[in-house]
Amino acid sequence: MTVTIVGSQLGDEGKGGVVDLYGDAADVVARYQGGDNAGHTVVHDGTKYKLSLVPSGAVRGKIGVLGNGCVVNPETLFDEIDTLRERGLDPDVRVAERAHVILPYHRALDGIEEEEKDDLAAGTTKRGIGPTYEDKAGRRGVRVGDLLDPDVLRERLEYVVPQKKALAEKVFESETGEAFDIDHLYETYREYGERLADEGMTVDCGTFLQDRIDAGENVMLEGAQGTSLDIDHGVYPYVTSSNPTAGGATVGTGLGPTVIGDGEVIGIVKAYLSRVGTGPLPTELGGVEGQTPDYDASAAQRTAEDGAAEPRGDEAVGNDEEELATYIRDEGGEYGTVTGRPRRVGWLDMPMLRHAARANGFTGLAVNHIDVLAGLEEVKVGHSYEFGGEEILTMPPTTEAWGRCEATFKTFDGWPDVDWAATAEDGYEAIPENARRYLEYVADELDASIYAVGVGPGREETVVVETPYE
Repeated sequence: MTVTIVGSQLGDEGKGGVVDLYGDAADVVARYQGGDNAGHTVVHDGTKYKLSLVPSGAVRGKIGVLGNGCVVNPETLFDEIDTLRERGLDPDVRVAERAHVILPYHRALDGIEEEEKDDLAAGTTKRGIGPTYEDKAGRRGVRVGDLLDPDVLRERLEYVVPQKKALAEKVFESETGEAFDIDHLYETYREYGERLADEGMTVDCGTFLQDRIDAGENVMLEGAQGTSLDIDHGVYPYVTSSNPTAGGATVGTGLGPTVIGDGEVIGIVKAYLSRVGTGPLPTELGGVEGQTPDYDASAAQRTAEDGAAEPRGDEAVGNDEEELATYIRDEGGEYGTVTGRPRRVGWLDMPMLRHAARANGFTGLAVNHIDVLAGLEEVKVGHSYEFGGEEILTMPPTTEAWGRCEATFKTFDGWPDVDWAATAEDGYEAIPENARRYLEYVADELDASIYAVGVGPGREETVVVETPYE
């Protein structure tokens, strides 16, 4: 059986924690897209593990697979594996031979091109993800299987590196160094290939996973980023370069669509909205300088200082947007796992979630971070958009049209801060009534049951309603 974990928003929804939560019943956890731009934080036995490439299930001793839809930086891969081993774990990680390799020139060009894009910058982590996918589509990429064959590796590098060097020097007028040196790249990546072979890490991904399923094992498919960052279904061009949606799970692993469709697809929802990068965000609270379009940080600060927001602590937080944004960002730790950049925050966006539910076919939902909103006088939801004088219930297909949408809000009474660890232990009915009303609204709107509710960062701080493998 398969269970596919999909981000329903703009990433950072807490997918790694849900993989960890349901991971005991899985024998294999496979990532199907993305690379080391995907920050996943997993808490196990009180210890926090931050992973950007290794599948989250590796922390719990599961076989982790990087599927053919991933782009793999061998340096990051081995650094994370070695770090986990130093911390007493023994991760078993397999890599699809069809997966493409991130090389140093990809990272160099990523930074150069992001600066050139200016207002079209997608908030890239500058880890070479986009340029690697570009080379994949352009049929000039280097694949993991190529690292195992020195002659093929050399041939690939001699073809592509001169092109990349010319691009950097002649088009972008940038200096080049080891990142564009064929001999250096060949020796470095030949050694990575030798380690992959010595440790028996490479697989034919689709065959490997199907054989496991045929043997009666459970496979979890772990998406990175989120639906609105999908290259086809997201807010283009402010998107990633792959398909985080459930359809990407079949393409990015080699499992057939009927195999994925026969399993569960769980949409991960953060109880509010957050993202890193520029572009529209109709339900945004406050703003982040350099990311929120037309945001004047100094003017916002003056407004916040003049506002009448209530103090934090046991008292409810008031309604000033800047105060609310700061409160949610701090309480939710809304800073990028990989980059450390502050995330933009806003109220839950239901048109975005309806779009995600349709695109992915959610069979269940895991809603995280309702504890972060505790203590607010009221909690709002962007229920619909006003666009062109009409109410619309889902995202328009172009980002320009999305930017012209005005959110229409539905207001819920807030809920108190409680002993969330005790709540997780006591079960769903122990969640404050107003929070349950909020959760049930989301479930009804998306026509999908609540499977889990995250009320804290630890695995034990989750209210489990349904277990998908049972």
